[in-house]
Amino acid sequence: MNTRQLGRSGLTVSTLGLGCMGLSYGYGPATDTADAVKLIRAGFELGITFFDTAEAYGPLVNEKVVGEALQPVRDQVVIATKFGFRDGDTSKGVDSRPERIRQVADDALQRLRTDRIDLFYQHRVDPQVPMEDVAGTVKDLIREGKVKHFGLSEAGVDSIRRAHAVQPVTALQSEYSLWWREPEREILPLLEELGIGLVPFSPLGKGFLTGAIDERTSFGSTDFRNTVPRFAPAARQANRALVDVLAGIAARKKVTPAQLALAWLLAQAPWIVPIPGTTKLHRLEENIGAAAVSLSAGDLDEIETAVANVPIQGARYSADRQKLVGR
Repeated sequence: MNTRQLGRSGLTVSTLGLGCMGLSYGYGPATDTADAVKLIRAGFELGITFFDTAEAYGPLVNEKVVGEALQPVRDQVVIATKFGFRDGDTSKGVDSRPERIRQVADDALQRLRTDRIDLFYQHRVDPQVPMEDVAGTVKDLIREGKVKHFGLSEAGVDSIRRAHAVQPVTALQSEYSLWWREPEREILPLLEELGIGLVPFSPLGKGFLTGAIDERTSFGSTDFRNTVPRFAPAARQANRALVDVLAGIAARKKVTPAQLALAWLLAQAPWIVPIPGTTKLHRLEENIGAAAVSLSAGDLDEIETAVANVPIQGARYSADRQKLVGR
């Protein structure tokens, strides 16, 4: 697999990363640890060098899985993790007090079995803690060698500028895909201006763009998509129109809808590195195949026209989750 640089930071990673959250959290029961370790190692063998986790995934469990899986190849990979929730629990609200950031860093180093965190994101902006204090704390951790690069997740324009003025931000992680294009309005131009990379999570629309989900699909009781308006049955039925038009284009390109969606993201800018997640080896292999898909200007125009004719139904987050983004 080829590599990309996240903005102008000098941090080089594989063209596609692996989002590890779903192995432990968010999409139903956790994957057996041995199987999760095997999948992560398979990702490395297939060329992935960029792996994403967080203390909140589990909580605390996912970092341990990632640490175990990558310990044998630690110096050949880039590991990203996150701070920002009280006790690492998303249900308890945000917490980016400097002392908490330091505690998360020290604990994450232990769970990840490493001596440094390559990319340390603030998971969500904390309105009670000035961004300058957050960035300053991470700057100190970088100076101490515990952290290499600073990142933000789902932050708004003002927060990004304020953070970047204190400690250069290497990457912003935010949702971005063919069915969530809001970052194109203000975020992408700002990232290009400041030389910050974009790491899109949910680049396949939380699985919807693969074509495997329709209005009849049933999610497990612990699957957070049950709370997402965009995944209500009526919305899924309406949004299948997008998947159908993309599937037609993919078929003509002799690729899968997922590969087309990922290739489209990669074509938007050379500093974009999506992190699709999966629990299945065949899906991992399919996603990695997207890195070899080339889209012409004509292909991109065709996709643009097709998407413009299909309005997406439903909000991407429930009201309480939406309050945590774009600050």
